[in-house]
Order: sequence, then C-alpha cells, then structure tokens
Amino acid sequence: MIAASPKGEQGDPIVAANWLINEHLGRLNKESLTIEDRTVPASANGAIATLIFRQVINGKTAKEIYEYAWTANSDPSQPLKIFTFDDVEHFIKTRDLVQVTDLGAIEKAVDEIIAANPDKVAQARAKPQLIGWFVGQVMKSSGGKANPQSVNDLLKTKLGI
Repeated sequence: MIAASPKGEQGDPIVAANWLINEHLGRLNKESLTIEDRTVPASANGAIATLIFRQVINGKTAKEIYEYAWTANSDPSQPLKIFTFDDVEHFIKTRDLVQVTDLGAIEKAVDEIIAANPDKVAQARAKPQLIGWFVGQVMKSSGGKANPQSVNDLLKTKLGI
C-alpha cells in the first residue's frame, strides 16, 4: 500500500479545499458545468487531496489522476464511476506515479543540473528568482515526480541562495 489507510489521517482540510476550489471547481467553470452535473466523484477528489497531503503524489500527478477520473465520467448516459481510495492508489502504482521523496535521488539530479549549467548558477546567485529554472530542470529530469519542496530546499542550499 502506498499510504496509510484512508481510515487514518485524512489530511489537511486546507489542502482539500484548495484542490476542490482550484482544480475541481475550476474545471467545472471551464466546461460551463455545475456541481450537480456529471463530474469527478467526491471519492476521487478526496483520495487525491489525501495523497497530496501525505506527499505520495505531487500536483502534476494529481492532475493526471483527476483527468483520468474526469474522462471516465464524461458520458452522462453511463453510470457514475466511483473511484475509491484503492482505485486511485492502483492508478498511481500501475503508472509509476509515486512521488520521488528519496533525497539521495533528488540530490543526484540537482547536482547534475548544477554541474551542467555553471553559467545559470552564477545568474541564479545574482538573481535568486532564477531558481525556478533549476526546479523546472530537476522536475523534468525526474519525469515530474520529484517532491518540489525537496528540490527547492536542496537547490537553495547548493546554490547558496
């Protein structure tokens, strides 16, 4: 199992609220739908928010899961496909979407990006907001699975920012 049972710690209500407001309600608005319309079931949104909180997945992976659940429920003539916590967990495992939290692996990627870009290192030290470029490169090299906070923290330390 990827994370503790959903019967245990559910997560932070702020994470869940942010997910629902930004992703779910944003998608409804984009598609000109209402909450009563055929959309992603609450069970899928709840599992996604819980796994974000537990740092099993990051935002990129959460959006991929959400898109799958949205597409699976796009036909109003079909019964609503309910996604349990186990369904979402299975989706993550079968697609190898578990977030990389191994600091050794993240540090290796950070070191490689820094070593390959000495000119960017100098620029970032002069202009710390350029750290975002390095974060993007590390995320790209990890297939979007690295823990973004760990990447940021390591980069700040290694770049002396």
